[in-house]
Amino acid sequence: MPIERIRYLPLRGKITDAVSAAQCIQDGTNLFISGFTAGYPKLIPQELARRARAGERFKINLFAGASTEDTVDGILAEAGVLAWRRPYMSDRIMREKINRGDIYFKDDHLSSLSEQVRAGNLGTADVAVVEAVCITEKGHLIPTMSVGNTPTYVREGRRIIIEISDLPIELQGLHDIFIPEDPPYRMPIPIYRAADRIGKPFIELDPNRVEAILFSREQDRYPIFHEPDEVSRRIAEQILDFVRHEIRKDRLSPTLPWQSGVGDVANAVLAGFLEDDFFQEIEIYSEVLQDSVLDLIDIGKVRAASGSSLTLSDKARRRFFNEIYRYREKIVLRPVEISNSPEVIRRLGVLAINTAIEVDIYGQVNSTHVMGTHLMNGIGGSGDFLRNGAVSFIVTPSTAKEGRISAIVPMVTHVDHSEHSVDVVVTENGLVDTRSLTPRQTAEQIIRRCAHPDYRDMLWDYFQRALKERGGHEPHVLEDAFFMHRRFMETGDMRPR
Repeated sequence: MPIERIRYLPLRGKITDAVSAAQCIQDGTNLFISGFTAGYPKLIPQELARRARAGERFKINLFAGASTEDTVDGILAEAGVLAWRRPYMSDRIMREKINRGDIYFKDDHLSSLSEQVRAGNLGTADVAVVEAVCITEKGHLIPTMSVGNTPTYVREGRRIIIEISDLPIELQGLHDIFIPEDPPYRMPIPIYRAADRIGKPFIELDPNRVEAILFSREQDRYPIFHEPDEVSRRIAEQILDFVRHEIRKDRLSPTLPWQSGVGDVANAVLAGFLEDDFFQEIEIYSEVLQDSVLDLIDIGKVRAASGSSLTLSDKARRRFFNEIYRYREKIVLRPVEISNSPEVIRRLGVLAINTAIEVDIYGQVNSTHVMGTHLMNGIGGSGDFLRNGAVSFIVTPSTAKEGRISAIVPMVTHVDHSEHSVDVVVTENGLVDTRSLTPRQTAEQIIRRCAHPDYRDMLWDYFQRALKERGGHEPHVLEDAFFMHRRFMETGDMRPR
């Protein structure tokens, strides 16, 4: 890899290998890394795992932007070197260890972590390890495929290790780096459209704190995107029909930006725009941008797409890099505290779409824990968008595990989003706009429209019994509120035999 990627000449003397660079990471180190589903370091995590497998005993506390795939979270969890992990993860091995109590995990709203780091609430930022595409003439970093919390980690890190990636240098100009003032002197974030750029195209760096620089040819693990299935398509169609109707009734502006979480339904919604003549010029203000954003740009339907990460399949990455000059005109990547800023989301009027594990009849949402106890992933940015969007959609297939689990339940076993944050509940069976409904009316509509036919009668029976026996604003029979979950844990199926 050409040394010319380090344009700030004094830093060329910091070039070394992973073994030497990682020596500053020892037992008890608070390690802050770049990465937000993409753009995470690869060489240093591999070296830490190698040291652990060789018999060295040490534990570190790991902070990222969001998930980092198995090349970081997976290998470090398997090697047994993690004491703490924040703020979000999605790795299978790490999930198992968190649920066993072997790794401490704190679930955070993604928009809030950088501010906590700057305030010192998470301890000292001992070492920051970040991926970059180059170092500029003035000693600043150009990130790769994500921004996440990296600007704050670089600013606060006492020692900094930089992995220079061999991704195209043309990524320069894609990013918009802005760190807001901390309270009580914070000014409004001046974003009024998704395309607005308010910061700098680089991350400011103090060269004196650079410990080491590595050259890396390692690549992000490419996600595999499947064609939306029938359930996802039906959910997406209902959302688009609903928004189309609200626009025609002048209750929503046609220029409101869209946010959609990661997954099949998110891709189905964006894919629905491809053949829908009603939606012509779309703005996207989200956190993770995926393949379908490139498809929409290609047909001229995207005015601007703002996020914190660009997470593409192998095929889409090749297309992106071949014509990066064109995509760079439409895409901007920001720090997650800006992409997920409650202030900006509320002011722009984002249409927010996020997924759930289960939803109860009154609209409470569990998006993180299976059967109320076992962590699946984390809350991510869903709370940032749901609580502040112009209209917040919670989507889920009505059943899981081949119909043995109902996603509509009497009471959720874990609450991530209360009924006050959720406007519209959608499954493949139907859609309920809860905004003008009382809790009792919401329960009636969710049972009738969203629940799977196999579960409607038992949900209706529970609701009627709660009305008669307990009453109240949100009637519940507390001793039976989890009867469906108990049955599943006893028999493996929420349905009666």
